[in-house]
Amino acid sequence: MRLGAGTFAACCVVIEVLGVALFLRGFFPTPVRSSSRTEHQAEPPAPEPAAGASSNWTKLPPPLFRKVVIMLIDGLRDDFVFGSKGVKFMPYTTYLVEKGASHSFVAEAKLPTVTMPRIKALMTGSLPGFIDVVRNLNSPALLEDNVITQAKAAGKRIIFYGDETWVKLFPRHFVEYDGTTSFFVSDYTEVDDNVTRHLDKVLKRGDWDVLILHYLGLDHIGHVSGPSSPLIGHKLREMDSILMKIHTSLLSEERETLVPNLLVLCGDHGMSETGGHGASSVEELNTALILISSAFERKPGDIRRPKHVQQTDLAATLAIGLGLPIPGNSVGSLLFPTVEGRPVREQLRFLHLNAVQLSKLLQENVPSYTKEPGFEQFKMSERLHGNWIRLYLEENNSEVLFNLGAKVQRQYLDALRTLSLSLSRQVAQYDIYSMLVGTVMVLEPNSWHKVRRQAFSEQFSPSPAGVDTAAVFLFQVLALLLLSIPQALSSKAELEVPLWSPAFSLLFYLMFLVLSALHVIVCTSAESSCYFCGLSWLTAGGVMALISALLCAVVSALAKMFASGKFLSKNPAHPKARWSELDVLILLGTMGHVLSLGASSFIEEEHQTWYFLINTLCLALCHEVYRNCFLRDDCEPQQCSHVEEGFVSTAPALQDRSIHCNMLEPHGVSEDPTSLDTLRGCEKWMVLASPWVILTCCRLLRSLNQTGVQWAHRPDLGHWLTSSDHKAALSLLAALSLIVIFALVQRRCSLTSKVAMALGLLGVYCYRAAIGNVLFPWQQDSKDISKGVIEARFVHVFVLGILFTGTKDLLKSQVIAADFTIKTVGLWEIYSGLVLLAALLFRPHNLPVLVFSLFIQTIMTKFIWKPLRHDAAEITIMHYWFGQAFFYFQGNSNNIATVDVSAGFVGLDTYMEVPAMFLTAFATFAGPVLWASHLVSFLSSETSSGSALGHACFCYALICSFPVSAYIILVTSLRYHLFIWSVFSPKLLYEGMHILITAAICAFFTAMDQTNTKS
Repeated sequence: MRLGAGTFAACCVVIEVLGVALFLRGFFPTPVRSSSRTEHQAEPPAPEPAAGASSNWTKLPPPLFRKVVIMLIDGLRDDFVFGSKGVKFMPYTTYLVEKGASHSFVAEAKLPTVTMPRIKALMTGSLPGFIDVVRNLNSPALLEDNVITQAKAAGKRIIFYGDETWVKLFPRHFVEYDGTTSFFVSDYTEVDDNVTRHLDKVLKRGDWDVLILHYLGLDHIGHVSGPSSPLIGHKLREMDSILMKIHTSLLSEERETLVPNLLVLCGDHGMSETGGHGASSVEELNTALILISSAFERKPGDIRRPKHVQQTDLAATLAIGLGLPIPGNSVGSLLFPTVEGRPVREQLRFLHLNAVQLSKLLQENVPSYTKEPGFEQFKMSERLHGNWIRLYLEENNSEVLFNLGAKVQRQYLDALRTLSLSLSRQVAQYDIYSMLVGTVMVLEPNSWHKVRRQAFSEQFSPSPAGVDTAAVFLFQVLALLLLSIPQALSSKAELEVPLWSPAFSLLFYLMFLVLSALHVIVCTSAESSCYFCGLSWLTAGGVMALISALLCAVVSALAKMFASGKFLSKNPAHPKARWSELDVLILLGTMGHVLSLGASSFIEEEHQTWYFLINTLCLALCHEVYRNCFLRDDCEPQQCSHVEEGFVSTAPALQDRSIHCNMLEPHGVSEDPTSLDTLRGCEKWMVLASPWVILTCCRLLRSLNQTGVQWAHRPDLGHWLTSSDHKAALSLLAALSLIVIFALVQRRCSLTSKVAMALGLLGVYCYRAAIGNVLFPWQQDSKDISKGVIEARFVHVFVLGILFTGTKDLLKSQVIAADFTIKTVGLWEIYSGLVLLAALLFRPHNLPVLVFSLFIQTIMTKFIWKPLRHDAAEITIMHYWFGQAFFYFQGNSNNIATVDVSAGFVGLDTYMEVPAMFLTAFATFAGPVLWASHLVSFLSSETSSGSALGHACFCYALICSFPVSAYIILVTSLRYHLFIWSVFSPKLLYEGMHILITAAICAFFTAMDQTNTKS
């Protein structure tokens, strides 16, 4: 069966997307769980350690508090309360921390620092899996043992107001609730007013036991404006007044009941210096935690400084305070200061219950638990506790009893810390089988890419015998990956897929039977649950059939190459074919980038790799330009062809070096022996200067946004522009940027699109002025700010109008095949519509990134690619490199915290999941998407060969697949690395999203290639 190169590449990428999805499902594991407790059944509490015959305390201690109010402020960093902002904007809270009846803590959250996993950690005491970053968008019901479920089972009435994530996690637990959408980050007033409006009524009522309030406004301000915004102070002052109202009401109620209540002020996660969260910086991990109760009265001179604890410790503390069993999966320990005022026997009872729960969890998840130091400490503590009980029951009130009690306390606390640490290390169990199946699905399409390559096949050599079979297979796949492209880069851009041969059919059935048998063996003998085994047999059989077909295709292709005798031979038609300096650079750069993914520091600072690569590329282009202009010998063959760095097949791609290689060259260039000779003086000097101009632009862009980890804290031009003192400068820069964008884009648009583009860019500025980012010339301040919904929708209308016009032209070109201009204009208008959408979603200080992107594309089109006659593969790889670099120029990194969530709500007044996810993804990956769109437009308008788009699609798919294929092997081998969750896992999510976007881009390539073929 013959397939076009673009169609084949798109199909391969789709298969890789499925493989990566399955790999992610297996890689992001299930945290440690207790099997002894379900949602509706709890085992009886452990009795007090036996003293002599038996103990006389076998029940849970009574509740410490009558009512509990949890006031959770989303994004409450510890320095917002304990730092200068707290002193200035939260005076009542500061008084309680310094002099009031309270205990203060700095609670450290674990990765991932997003809302839903943090709520689970607060209520269950467990460490949620990293995949909860994805589930955060649509939280499923929480079936794990937790404080809310225990309270409901105990008959306590729970009321909730705030983030609707709680309602999704606990769908039938609240007697009264009012949820608000957490993802509409442009709203930071109504989202909190909707919570506060219930307070006066509910505080006067006595028909509830637990009240939970989740305020979102502070986090939303951080997403939109950052932690240094003046709005942060106003919001903290509002939260302080609400805390005072709740505390005053609880105190007045205590005077009547004489039973203490508990008020908990906490945050789910912190906030980075850019306002995001999800990563592992100190600002994102450390949150404020304050427990306020009249039971915590302090003596004069009692100074209580905030202590560092784990966020998971709150679940055990709340359970003890409400007289409930500690959640079975909790890895946290009791916050001991909350029970220091109780009698010693009760203190030891609380500590013993916590230690028993942790030790049981350790036994269920660690086979060699008896050798764990924490378990040994627990047993020692239990023996000492039994001795203390014996002395206590003998009514011995001597100093010996007091000293022994203090020793038992210390022993228990040490045991709790050690047990908690041991359980935290056992955070997860990987689903290796699902990971392996996903890896094979990702690698096999890549290996099929490479086994057809013949020009450089002599570089392959079999692995030595004795190596593990799986390792040999992966080594061969990676080696074949370096052997580049098959017949896909021939002049026809087609390749033969041997799907229907008899040999293939026999291999297919044998492989399918073997894999099915292996699947049955694994799924029937696995001790732990496996996601892939949980799929239906029909679905699993389909995956096995797909893997068998791909594997047999690889084997058939290899057999055909051996049979033809060309496996170890070079192309005899071009014995003098050699690699250019640019080809070598592209090969080494690609290999170097892939190898760098094995080091955590290189992943954290990956932007430096791409900055280095594009700078080196500019220098290589400069060398090529100067050599062609000054050092070219007229007697030598013209340098009109290039051997691609392992992504271009020499045999089909090269014609005789004394003639022009018309297959991939830009239209109109191949008519002259040297395109540089046709340039006039001014244009020739522009060609000479263009690499240096591009280098200058890239250097300016590096100063705009500091990213990564090591230097992210350093001031940059973006921070200077976004400060409130420089709003006039930001306004001027934004206006000039929008004007330049129009000048660069409108040149190839139709008149209708030009008008729409001009009005759309004007609407972009009006939107930013409406939300207070920039100022109009007649505007002195930004007091009258709004959500800018009307202005943003105004721009969305023009975006859709331009995209519709471009799509209409493309469809029209199908009818009028002779008019090539219609298709060219249509593709450029689609590109222009995406540029307008990016201008709307980018923050004002990032508009220069869009300007420089358009400017560099214009320079390279006119003065690099056309004069130097680069072929489609080299142009494709250059677009990919610059797209990756501009991903980081935007301020992105491999941390989840740098994702600009606010971009997903531009023009929305309510939360709509699909549009919000699309806008957020486009804003994040705007650099790669815009450069890929420009590539399609350029090749379609500048080439006369119908195979150029097919070649470009194949190269783009391969160069995007290479890093993700290598990376899943690296993270599998490094899955026990110290930084697997903080560094490698976020990068894996980015790679998964990137391959999904690549699939969409390849589908667009293929559609345009089909259109070009028909034309």
